[in-house]
Amino acid sequence: MDDLLKGLSIYFIGMMGSGKSTVGKMMAHKLGYRFFDTDVLIEQVAQKSINEIFATEGEVGFRELESKVLAELSAYVKSAIATGGGIVLRQQNWSYLRDGLIIWLDAPPELLIKRLAEDHTRPLLKTPDYAEKVKLLLEQRRSLYSQADLHFQVEEGQTPEIIVSELLKIIPSVLRQDVSAEND
Repeated sequence: MDDLLKGLSIYFIGMMGSGKSTVGKMMAHKLGYRFFDTDVLIEQVAQKSINEIFATEGEVGFRELESKVLAELSAYVKSAIATGGGIVLRQQNWSYLRDGLIIWLDAPPELLIKRLAEDHTRPLLKTPDYAEKVKLLLEQRRSLYSQADLHFQVEEGQTPEIIVSELLKIIPSVLRQDVSAEND
């Protein structure tokens, strides 16, 4: 597979709770790639939790840091990168994402709501009706997520191993073939 990818990094986009970090780690291991989680790196750079960043600098400050981290990561090759759910909101981020293969892990709202039920670390879900907020965020971002190179529908009961296995089967069909290699 790495011959086919030629070191191309893989960016996982999608809603919080869709499995980007878990699947990204596993994919990195399978490919012999490094794994990065933009949210973890943002916390390391800021030396604060994401909740603290949102509290002190707001979402705008958080998105600035997120773009800076993504810009740094886009220089790397052979990396699997789990991004934050809102990374697609800034146009400049797309120029970084397009340096690699973009995979949208698309989980249905019911599954996201179930997975996020006990997660109190998400600043955007600090609302009495987090289920409605999840649906609203997904609806607002769906058209942006759909710009990914590969759209993978996550189903209830699929293990991360199954998802990675399926992705490894599908990835060759979305990679652009190197025209110069065909003409050799």
